[in-house]
Amino acid sequence: MCGICGVLSRKEVTLSQLKKMNDTLYHRGPDDGGEEISHWGGGYTLGLGQRRLSIQDLSPLGHQPMYSADGKVSVVFNGEIYNFKDLRRELPDYRFCSSCDTEVILAAYQKWGISCVERFQGMFAIALADHEKNRLYLIRDRIGKKPLYYWTREGELAFGSELKPLLAYGGFEKEIRREVIPRYLYQQYLNAPQTIFRDVYKLEPGAILTWEDGRIRVEKYWDIRDVFIAGQKALVTDYAQAREGLKERLKRAVAQRMIADVPLGSFLSGGYDSSLVTAMAQEHAAGPVKTFSIGFFDKRYDEAEYARRVANYLGCDHTELYIGEPEMYELVESIPRYYDEPFADSSQIPSMLVSMLAKRDVTVALSGDGGDEFFCGYGLYQKVAQAQLLDLPGEAIYRICRLPGLRRLSLLNRLPFSVRVIANNRNRETKTQFGASDYVLCAQRMAAHREEILPCQYETESSYPTDNWQIRRMLLDMDTYLPGDILCKVDRASMKYALETRCPILDRDVMEYSFRLPHSFKYDKGDKKHILKDIAYDYLPKDLLDRPKTGFSVPLDKWLRGPLKSRLLDYAQQDFLKKQDLFDATFTAGLIGRFLKTGDAGPSTGANYSRLVWSFFVFQQWYEQYL
Repeated sequence: MCGICGVLSRKEVTLSQLKKMNDTLYHRGPDDGGEEISHWGGGYTLGLGQRRLSIQDLSPLGHQPMYSADGKVSVVFNGEIYNFKDLRRELPDYRFCSSCDTEVILAAYQKWGISCVERFQGMFAIALADHEKNRLYLIRDRIGKKPLYYWTREGELAFGSELKPLLAYGGFEKEIRREVIPRYLYQQYLNAPQTIFRDVYKLEPGAILTWEDGRIRVEKYWDIRDVFIAGQKALVTDYAQAREGLKERLKRAVAQRMIADVPLGSFLSGGYDSSLVTAMAQEHAAGPVKTFSIGFFDKRYDEAEYARRVANYLGCDHTELYIGEPEMYELVESIPRYYDEPFADSSQIPSMLVSMLAKRDVTVALSGDGGDEFFCGYGLYQKVAQAQLLDLPGEAIYRICRLPGLRRLSLLNRLPFSVRVIANNRNRETKTQFGASDYVLCAQRMAAHREEILPCQYETESSYPTDNWQIRRMLLDMDTYLPGDILCKVDRASMKYALETRCPILDRDVMEYSFRLPHSFKYDKGDKKHILKDIAYDYLPKDLLDRPKTGFSVPLDKWLRGPLKSRLLDYAQQDFLKKQDLFDATFTAGLIGRFLKTGDAGPSTGANYSRLVWSFFVFQQWYEQYL
């Protein structure tokens, strides 16, 4: 796990400039750092930089940038190639100098070309330079576990694991991409390829960017839709066979992720996903697996007791940290430092705390990320199934309420909130993204330049080849929420403390096999994550696992109306907003004023705007630091 950066330009690129970019990533790789400059044809200069967190081959032989044995190819790399030992056995003619996975990337490219990426099992962001062909590749793993940003203009290219290296690059202009602001306010994150800055992009998961002669081409080598279609053509319809096939793939994925030359542990919440991963790790380990969990003094949100019970049952070496509001509140100031574009999923705060706890004892931690999206675990998916059943009655209500006489009476607005949501859900491209239409409207009206905004929701659902709304929403979440929010959150929270996080459920074989399972194996008569739970029961008794899911919680309303209130009011001053020219000053100031006066009206009414206000607060906090 590391941080990478680089630049390709006809302008002068100095080592000191490259080092300045690279040093912004020190927290991602405090063990070693390297920068190198080379000159290409057409007057281009290539600079590559990397900060290293040593996981495999702790010797200086793992130093990056790393060159191939013949010096024709070089690479900087962030992540892990879990099957590198298998690949190495397929490369007997290459003269290896180290025992690390980085060198396998070079050898694989020289044998198979850029198609070698299709053989890689792992999480990775790679910059690979072919000095003989004057060609640079940027590559991101299939599901977007590792981040990779790039900026391009007139043939020039700069890239980095975070935005900070780009901000440190002299040719970069900080022009806000105004059209994404409502979507950010609504979603609380920005999904690839969009970023907050003009001419800056996130490389999409499963994509390869090729730079050659000043021209850029981006292509996908792995795509959720394509893999889903292929999986549906090869369904495993026998449940016992499917269960055994999934179990074996999960066990293999966990075993691969336990290969490390540094101490390794596991995040443990006591839920199905983290408990199953930890149980399989304990089965594979020579001794007790170190496990880590966060507990809350507020018993309404505390799950530490369940994690402790699971750890004790499995025989793990368990550590827990109880936290209260003061510990969480202290981290609010660090959000823009480590999430260097606006990111407002407040569970980032407890995620940082559990990462801090784990880093005291280990350098690598396993996690259960991906179980909800690939195996139908979110409570929302239950609501999606219900909404599909009610869609035809909802359309009838919508049409009746829009009859000329009834429309004048605003009958639709007088209906109960839940009925109104179903009736208003008429956009075929956003059927599974239903919610309070007022909430979407508020996010849009907060923008100063509404004529150019992107839709708050993702209007892409017809591209998913299924009529089942649950499956469609799961696919959408795999394309958006999982890489854009969940994996981003975990990456920045863990790398704040130079901790590597590995997710066995997001193994390529596990993901692809999940598409071969009939949906009824995942969602069985209302039982979410059915097959994954069934496998978990092989390791743990039901009474340890069967309970409502709580999740990390942060008291946003209390903070925004309490210790953060004065700063929130400063950010919402109309004079400041008019000068900033990003938000509608009158509407935004009014919305925040009403929020502070009226209090939380509750989520069931559709009038709870704390998420929007928190998104606005985090944006302004970020703006204050970087602009």
